[in-house]
Amino acid sequence: MTRSQADMLSASRGVSVPTGAGTPLDIIDFADALDAVATCAAGPLGAASVRARRPVTDIGLIREELAAVGEVLVLERAGTAPSVEPVPEAADQLSRLRITGSVLDGRALVTLRQVISAARRTSSELKRVALDAPRAAALLVELPPATIDRRLETSLDGEGQLLDTADPELGAARREVGASRQRLVKRLEGILRAVGPDSEGSVTLRNGRYVIPVRRDERKRPDGIVHDESASGGTLFIEPTAAIELGNAMREAELAEERITQRVLREITEALRAHHEPLAAGFRMCIAADDLLARARYAARVDAHVPAVALAPAPLRLVRCRHPVLLARNIVVVSFDLTLDGVERTLLVSGPNTGGKTVLLKATGLVSAMAACGIVPPVGDGTAIPIFERIFADIGDHQSLQADLSTFSAHVATLRDILTQADDRTLVLLDEVGSGTDPAEGSALAAAVLLTLTRRGAITLATTHMGALKDLATQAPGVVNGSLEFDVATLAPTFRFQKGVPGRSYGLAIARRLGLDGTVLTEAETLVPDEDRRLDALLAELERKQLQVVQREEALETLRIDLENLEARLSLQQHQQETLSADLALRSKHFERDAKKEARELLMEARKQVEAAIALAREAADEEKAKEARRVLE
Repeated sequence: MTRSQADMLSASRGVSVPTGAGTPLDIIDFADALDAVATCAAGPLGAASVRARRPVTDIGLIREELAAVGEVLVLERAGTAPSVEPVPEAADQLSRLRITGSVLDGRALVTLRQVISAARRTSSELKRVALDAPRAAALLVELPPATIDRRLETSLDGEGQLLDTADPELGAARREVGASRQRLVKRLEGILRAVGPDSEGSVTLRNGRYVIPVRRDERKRPDGIVHDESASGGTLFIEPTAAIELGNAMREAELAEERITQRVLREITEALRAHHEPLAAGFRMCIAADDLLARARYAARVDAHVPAVALAPAPLRLVRCRHPVLLARNIVVVSFDLTLDGVERTLLVSGPNTGGKTVLLKATGLVSAMAACGIVPPVGDGTAIPIFERIFADIGDHQSLQADLSTFSAHVATLRDILTQADDRTLVLLDEVGSGTDPAEGSALAAAVLLTLTRRGAITLATTHMGALKDLATQAPGVVNGSLEFDVATLAPTFRFQKGVPGRSYGLAIARRLGLDGTVLTEAETLVPDEDRRLDALLAELERKQLQVVQREEALETLRIDLENLEARLSLQQHQQETLSADLALRSKHFERDAKKEARELLMEARKQVEAAIALAREAADEEKAKEARRVLE
């Protein structure tokens, strides 16, 4: 039996991440990203299958998974994708069915009937798209024969109760139970009336036996077995001796019905047990198909394209990348493009707070992890993602009072673990690297860590506010700067990523905008180290020139658009002129042809008149006819 691709994925070797609380996948909100995909599933089991996915390193399997999503994605965008029906939870029922001699009750059998029904509909849908989505069709499995469906349909109602049509003896047994009950109740009602016309109450059940209520002090109380009494003790519930035989007869009829019921349930269970494997395979197929369709629907929802993947070390190229969790929260997300290829290994992102640096780190880690799970992340066409064997993330405050660790100590402990394992198959995400201690020592430590990771070939994305680190890209091959654009006029982030340009922190400028005392700010500016002031001035000049370049590019783009519009108008006018000339030429041709035709007709008519005049002149016998002939000729 062919295992589903979801089964294969869960069986593959996974990406290595540190265990325990605060793992890298937790830090980058991986579970939230899976939740966003799982909401596209048709049923809870398909959603659970999506949530259970974890990054793997089997590149062949990953490519097959992404290709399968890509095939269904094309159909989803065309509106012809297959659909699946939620399959009920049936793992327990299937487990019990595997046990020889076990008998499933009616509700369990109804659940399995629903599984078979969902499997048949899913199978039909997968067959329908087999030519366009052969990888989805590969989920198809052999299902139990149709005779099983018919047996279940004719045997059980929707609540799991056996129908009379389940077995000929069952209907007869139930009729006998009904008849014996009717005889018993009729006899009890007669005894109750004999006790006295004023007797209150009616025939009822106590401890599984039919009884009548009789007052304790009733003189005509019948002999029999007292099964219960009222709360006040004034009323006894008696099974009269005269009705015991009828009660026993009804009980025997009920036992006979129960024996037949158990026999029928056992027969149906045995019939299903003979096809346990196809039934279980159909159950798994439904979940795997729902998982696959959920991933395709998600990709369509976020306008994603299937990325190229390769085992790290490999180039990282993100096109129109967006943060999956922010997208799921309906937050306006600015996409970014990021490329690290050739010798580039470390991206150092700088700039002000709230500019989106951490979002960029997490988005990069998330799209890599999602792709390694067989999920198409929210990226554009042309994206290439390395599949990493290890992912590390040091993002946020890891202060631990229980472990007696300060924030800096916790960061150092994480860096120690990273440096122990990192190589060219590793993705490292470091937020505010080197912070939490003396700036000079912190920047020195951060620089050493980044240079070590770069030499080892690890793909490293790090954020920083430290001016000394911004110069690292000019000193070490493989390290590149980056920043998130900041609007100088409004001092507000634009969240647009720029590679190759370090960012300014704008700390004093933002403080001034927020109304901090001017004298304090002036003194603060004089206390900024000369080196940092020169670097900030250099970056400000770079931003100014870059803004000029952008403005020139925008002006050139405007001119280009105007030129294209002008060319389009001229082309349209030329086309209209050519059309008009062709029309005039055609009209002239038609006019000349019509004129010639009319002239020929006139000449023919004139010739006829001349010939008639000549004939008349020849036949003229007198002067009058001769004059008439000359007139016609003229």
